[in-house]
Amino acid sequence: MKRLLAMTSLCIAALAAPVAALDLSAMSDAEREAFRAEVRAYLMENPQVIIEAVNQMEARQADQQAQDDLSLVATNAEAIFNDGFSWVGGNPEGDVTVVEFMDYRCGYCRKAHGEVEQLLQSDGNIRLIVKEFPILGEASTISSRFAIATKLVAGDGAYKLVHDALISFGGEPSEAALARLADGLGLDGAAIIAGMGSDDVTREIAETRALAQRLQIRGTPTFVMGDQLVRGYVPLDAMQQIIDDERG
Repeated sequence: MKRLLAMTSLCIAALAAPVAALDLSAMSDAEREAFRAEVRAYLMENPQVIIEAVNQMEARQADQQAQDDLSLVATNAEAIFNDGFSWVGGNPEGDVTVVEFMDYRCGYCRKAHGEVEQLLQSDGNIRLIVKEFPILGEASTISSRFAIATKLVAGDGAYKLVHDALISFGGEPSEAALARLADGLGLDGAAIIAGMGSDDVTREIAETRALAQRLQIRGTPTFVMGDQLVRGYVPLDAMQQIIDDERG
């Protein structure tokens, strides 16, 4: 208590003194050392002050990030919501659009997949867009190329079948394994494999990567829900809350 009173007195005296007295460089070495000691003693006796300051700083940073993300979404809205090539599911006329940047080899994308499906089933008014964003190595890129080639060769319905199969696929995505996967779904695996290297497939992946770079997306899954950019995995109840907030 004596230290706190002494520090309070010092602060009051500093406020009442000329502005020059507030300059630490104007203090003598002894005064500066005493001031530092009082500050240190106060913080040691009241460590919650540090926690409060850190929490406030983090809250301000989060608020600023949210504002920055809103601006990024608004600036890139056409590419996010109407790029002309990404697969669209759910209710195409839904009042809220959910966009997912995903990688088939990403554990959290696999975890989110079932919850996104539950969200679509429980809420019939959501438009879903899937952005193929392979960032976890060659196996991810091969998987995305195969999924996109399926869409181009066999259509949106076939893409959905392959997308759902790849998100739980446990083996290495060799051409033989992918062809068997497609054949097992009643698709022409050879034709899809032949289309994987096409310019259209390459262009779709490149444009999505460029969009992700503009949005400062560095990991998967990342979602755009309405006008909010949601970085990382979010559970089903949190997704529904965001959707409700967007509608509100």
